[in-house]
Amino acid sequence: MRIYAHRGASGFYPENTMVAFDQALKAKSDGIELDIQLSKDGHVVIIHDERVDRTTDGSGRVCDYTLAELKRFNAAKTWKDGSEFHPIPSFDEYCAWVRTTNLVTNIEIKSGIIYYPQLEEKMLALIKAHKIEDRVLISSFNHLSLLETKRLSPSLPCGALVPESGLVNAGYAIKHFGFDCYHPAYVSIDQAKVAECHEHGIAVNVWTVNTMEALENCRRWGCDGIFTNYPTVARAYVDSL
Repeated sequence: MRIYAHRGASGFYPENTMVAFDQALKAKSDGIELDIQLSKDGHVVIIHDERVDRTTDGSGRVCDYTLAELKRFNAAKTWKDGSEFHPIPSFDEYCAWVRTTNLVTNIEIKSGIIYYPQLEEKMLALIKAHKIEDRVLISSFNHLSLLETKRLSPSLPCGALVPESGLVNAGYAIKHFGFDCYHPAYVSIDQAKVAECHEHGIAVNVWTVNTMEALENCRRWGCDGIFTNYPTVARAYVDSL
């Protein structure tokens, strides 16, 4: 069962920052999950929300700021009372770092509220430039973005994210539309649903697994991967088996 550090080791470090990603590596995660959007001047940046308000000391929409302007915000405002400064990373700098590791990167395209023109194309260009095509997994709640990714790069694996309500006959549906993985919320799955996906050759990666009960159940059900804020705990559990 593959362990993805959700927005990095975000249980103890500021989410979607390079320090959180580095700690995920130190925790011996198998991979990192992160979120991408576009800046006003067309740079791919790593941040979860469409607005900067929750995670930084700025205010407003990500797409209304240039990369240089976004870099001035402290993405660690809620960590250590904001006493340390950590900027919003660009996807380019992340790729330059992750290529020196063995980590797999789950890239979530945040296009469900704001559809960013050419986000998929720009993401793929950076993946190719840094030669990490064999160590990425693309996911999104907006399945149109996954279809566009597949159109541009058919060989890259794509995972369909779904809301907490889940999806009936997920394995059939995801195979039918040419995707590779099902990414459900933990609260929406059980052993039978995992088995149905596997019957269709679809991998199951579950979000967000932050309790021992959920961790144990995902392993018992045969889930292929989990997204967790606490990769150190998950690694210790998996290694103990």
